[in-house]
Amino acid sequence: MNIKLSFDPASQLDTDVLIVPVLDHGEKDKNEGRPAAGDDAIRNAAKELAAANEITGKSYETVLFHHPQGIKARRVLFVGGGQAKNFTTSEVRKLAGAAVRFLKSKNFKRFAILVPELAGDAAGAVRAIVEGAFVANFDPDTYKSDRKDQSVEEITIVASGAPDQIERAVEEGRIVGESQNFTRELVNEPGNKMTPTMMAHRARRMVEGLGMPELTIETYGAEKLHELKMGAFWSVAQGSDEPPALIVARYEPKGAPEKPLIGLVGKGITFDTGGISIKPSDGMEKMKYDMAGGAAMLGAIRAIALLKPKVRVLAIVCASENMPSGKAQKPGDVQIAMSGKSIEIINTDAEGRLVLADGLHYARQLGATHLIDAATLTGACVVALGYINAGVFTNDDSMWEGFHAALKRAGEKMWRLPIDQDYQELIKSNIADIKNSAGRQGGAIYGAAFVDAVVGEGTEWAHLDIASVAWFEEDRPFSPKGPQGPAIRTIVELASSIATRPR
Repeated sequence: MNIKLSFDPASQLDTDVLIVPVLDHGEKDKNEGRPAAGDDAIRNAAKELAAANEITGKSYETVLFHHPQGIKARRVLFVGGGQAKNFTTSEVRKLAGAAVRFLKSKNFKRFAILVPELAGDAAGAVRAIVEGAFVANFDPDTYKSDRKDQSVEEITIVASGAPDQIERAVEEGRIVGESQNFTRELVNEPGNKMTPTMMAHRARRMVEGLGMPELTIETYGAEKLHELKMGAFWSVAQGSDEPPALIVARYEPKGAPEKPLIGLVGKGITFDTGGISIKPSDGMEKMKYDMAGGAAMLGAIRAIALLKPKVRVLAIVCASENMPSGKAQKPGDVQIAMSGKSIEIINTDAEGRLVLADGLHYARQLGATHLIDAATLTGACVVALGYINAGVFTNDDSMWEGFHAALKRAGEKMWRLPIDQDYQELIKSNIADIKNSAGRQGGAIYGAAFVDAVVGEGTEWAHLDIASVAWFEEDRPFSPKGPQGPAIRTIVELASSIATRPR
């Protein structure tokens, strides 16, 4: 998708459709929709429709106005952004996405969008628009034989402000949006098309396609797992005929200090049956998305490398299938992780924490000073937070402060959950050091407590349980159902802030 910039008055832009954000300035139940930017011609067009109660500013409301007087655009699409007092870059992103989804459905390939006035943050609004447009332009119907490509070809952003800052914001938004869609493409693939081997191949192809000497990648198979004594990772992989893949990508820019080194570790279970503790068949087809955490880490390091912060980043993805077979591990087995910790297997469907255990320990061995892992780890997190927030766990308050600030800048929704010593007591095993399941109650917390026990002290760490937000079950105005690619924007913001911290 091509992004163009215009600094001309919006009413004088010659385009098929001009998107104009409208905000609700009313009190309580009284809607009062007014454009968030624009000149007199645009305000007059909106005023006429508002008087007829056709535009109110309600979130994602869309009104297409043909041949508006005094405006060169053949049509104006008014899109609601909600209450003006709550309008942030996060809402700008969703508004842009809703507009793109609406116009895609009408087969418009080219159009323009007016940047709303946002408390002086013109660059932030522009970046949010670009990110929202790329997210909305994604479609999951890859394998339909009669697929009609409705992709948007070009968007003109009508902006004001310093051109160099606006141009940089467009580029940043494009990088993050494309990286998020790269992640979604991986997650969208069916299990027979996205095996661990294929995931490693796609990761390598991505890195090599960028052609950046600062970004390198190595991929390994089962022999490397045995060499590194990754017993927890191998215990999951051993039940499948498909070989596992250990994916290690590095971003090492010139001039960056040896420390800090950010370690991104992702769960890459390309299909999860539950193993011997097999899942119910209803809904199992969605378990192709159990590698969303690993895909997010690949998308994140892609974006970070292209944005070029002066900080070293390492991404490790532990890719495997979790299958039942005569070779599969059994409940009651004891496995030895790379760290040397012994693990009693209570439930073979609690496999994500096993691959994370070895991936995180390997990241520490490679020198990571700040660890972030992402995984579709537990259905319990969905029960706790619904399909709105991801769960965040961390062993370090300063890590949380930095992560929370990055969350606010990124506009993603995650909620911190507890992980104190009382939870650690409940994952202790009678036969081994720890067990991989402590029952249904508090399941998301016990999964995080297991990972925390492996990480140990001395390293800033955050665990993201993204099971609740990695996949939309239904279309939303700003994004189609299917894979969403969460956490990438936040990780990018965190990496940028770590890069600029005083040494």
